[in-house]
Amino acid sequence: MLRTRVCGVLGIEVPIVQGPLGGPWQQGVRLAAAVSDAGALGSVPTTLRTPAQVRDDARRLRDLTDRPFALNMTRRPFDPEVFDAVIAEAPPVFSFALGEPGDLVTRVHDAGAVFLQQVTTVEQAVRAAEAGVDVISAQGTESGGFCGDVSTMALVPQVVDAVRPLPVLASGGVADGRGIAAALALGAQGVNIGTRFLASAECGVSDDWKAAVVSAASQDAVKVAFVEHILPPPTEGGYTTVPRSLRTRFVEEGNAGPAAAADRAEALRGEMMTSMRDGTAHELIPLTGQTAGLVRDIAPAAELVHRLITEAEATLRALAGLAPARNGADQPG
Repeated sequence: MLRTRVCGVLGIEVPIVQGPLGGPWQQGVRLAAAVSDAGALGSVPTTLRTPAQVRDDARRLRDLTDRPFALNMTRRPFDPEVFDAVIAEAPPVFSFALGEPGDLVTRVHDAGAVFLQQVTTVEQAVRAAEAGVDVISAQGTESGGFCGDVSTMALVPQVVDAVRPLPVLASGGVADGRGIAAALALGAQGVNIGTRFLASAECGVSDDWKAAVVSAASQDAVKVAFVEHILPPPTEGGYTTVPRSLRTRFVEEGNAGPAAAADRAEALRGEMMTSMRDGTAHELIPLTGQTAGLVRDIAPAAELVHRLITEAEATLRALAGLAPARNGADQPG
């Protein structure tokens, strides 16, 4: 079975991390448990969860799996009380996104957890390495949710070179085994996958959203350019990023007229907040990456993990077969 050094760091069998889907788009804990049980690393988001809900999520997850998992936080927003609850639960892995890790690293390590940091630029990766994180996830602009501007293909090898020997995961643009093989060729030791697991049987999001992912083309996943008018800004230390979503009436109208969106900011925020409360946020902004074009079915998470690894191994074997034979005839004179 495909195994790299990051597997030992994260305590997993295969080099796949399931990206968390948080906020009003909650994935639930069943997805993370299924991914972890399959030998990868399942992740549970804490965004917009209360400390009590976070503690309950962690305990339910431990009831469902005895494998390593990650609890995720971001700086959009960052709640110190939620962080305290996360530390009290001492997850095997703490993953952090959309902001500088700062002094959180020491507290995470003191709790006995591995620190996995998401970055969108080389500079962010260097600062994270200097802060003492254990694993870096280099997230390209192809990703769903809040992401940067540099493609995964360009970003990953630069981050690998900049933070060596820290293990790096490739995030964004990966939804099948060919993507995993490509990530390894770029120097990454594994992948962080979100959109492919969004369309899984265990993911707790709406069936309509899952169906939309399956039917979408890559060009249907667009940046929500007017996000500053509908969602709060990052908290202190947060990165300025723009989310990627499938096209909806709400997204298309906002992107088509940024000035009009600014004038209607209060009404748009009200519409967004109402959708968050009634569980229909996905009808406005269904966060999804460009790999939607590679997703053709909704399948159990364990089957997806097995499929991804099987495809990756087959791809790597095929690439090895393309290498020139090592004999005297092809050696330099």
